[in-house]
Amino acid sequence: MADVFKGIEKIKFEGKGSDNPLAFKYYNADELVAGKRMEDHLRFAVAYWHTFQARGNDPFGVGTAIRPWDNISDQMELAKAKVEANFEFCEKVGAPFFCFHDRDIAPEGDTLKETNKRLDEIVNLIEQRMKSSTVKLLWGTTNAFGHPRFVHGASTSPNADVFAFAAAQVKKAMEITHRLGGENYVFWGGREGYETLLNTNMKLELDNFARFLSMAVDYAKEIGFKGQFLIEPKPKEPTKHQYDFDAATVIGFLKTYGLDPYYKLNIEANHATLAAHTFQHDLRVARINGMLGSIDANQGDPILGWDTDQFPTNLYDTTLAMYEVLKMGGLTTGGFNFDSKVRRGSFEAADLFYGHVVGMDTFAKGLKAAAKMIEDGRIDKFVEERYSSYNSGIGKDIVDGKVGLKELEKYALENSEIVNTSGRQEMLENILNSYILES
Repeated sequence: MADVFKGIEKIKFEGKGSDNPLAFKYYNADELVAGKRMEDHLRFAVAYWHTFQARGNDPFGVGTAIRPWDNISDQMELAKAKVEANFEFCEKVGAPFFCFHDRDIAPEGDTLKETNKRLDEIVNLIEQRMKSSTVKLLWGTTNAFGHPRFVHGASTSPNADVFAFAAAQVKKAMEITHRLGGENYVFWGGREGYETLLNTNMKLELDNFARFLSMAVDYAKEIGFKGQFLIEPKPKEPTKHQYDFDAATVIGFLKTYGLDPYYKLNIEANHATLAAHTFQHDLRVARINGMLGSIDANQGDPILGWDTDQFPTNLYDTTLAMYEVLKMGGLTTGGFNFDSKVRRGSFEAADLFYGHVVGMDTFAKGLKAAAKMIEDGRIDKFVEERYSSYNSGIGKDIVDGKVGLKELEKYALENSEIVNTSGRQEMLENILNSYILES
């Protein structure tokens, strides 16, 4: 192990009585929860872009981050240094996976040919480093939103040359992901949307988006890439209206174009809240449709109306997120990617570790609470009883498709009284509190 992050030792589990901020209080990788190791439930991944690329700049000021590689001016040497930083960081924090955009790992050149050559050089280095490490690639993706060429989008751009460039970029990124053993490939999180319908051919843009995703499926088969394709819903930012607005919108889009057999969803907490949903809502929508593939582990600030990508610390969110994951039997190729960045005022390298430690602990605590929630079964039993009218009589006839409007009218005319029961929301929230506090 190199020593990029000097003075930081491998993070250990010390238990909830520890006052060491660089130790886990709840995340114990080998602890069995619901019959499976905690590490295998959570499959944590470090986000290359926020951890090694983010500088802490905002619309009102330049970056504040102080990093061990700040003295390297040559862009390719800097990229090589970050490869070593990535593996050391993952190993020290105990994250079994990492994720990247193509432009995170290597700087863009003056031409696509030069850019691809740079990518190959860095990928060679990553591949060599992976041979001496247990750290693996959870997923790769493409930055088809940062460069000015993508001002109007990538696959939904009105300019066919941009569509072609994005296709070439995705082709290369898919090849890299396949070569490095990536278990998934993610689309987009970019500028696939519009600012005004006055200059937008929505039908053509949606059709082109679908064509693009179909091309990716075809090429995956050609190169033998068997990883899971994922789409990440995002309601706004950077465009006013995104075509991948939320889980329900993406699922509807995929089903409309016959792409649902090939794609699942990568749900991000902060994106769900920007869509005016809860994190659990978008997870539930994806889960009940059999399309929950992976998760971006972060949270937003309810006071601010943009994507703040904070490290997750909300135990209610993580408990209810883990409830959804456990109810579907766990993630398979997916994981919990920390699409999270330290705050601008947290500018020292050690803060990267503090952020990941609290995020991993928060999800570990949520996992244990969710496991108790399912094992105890009180909430599940309440929900089952609440809908018990559909288990017999007229309710069962409705579910079995044995009645229509005429039969239901006859039943309603003969039914003298309707009796509803309380939803008991406050009682259930109190029960949820007990799982979190006792776990």
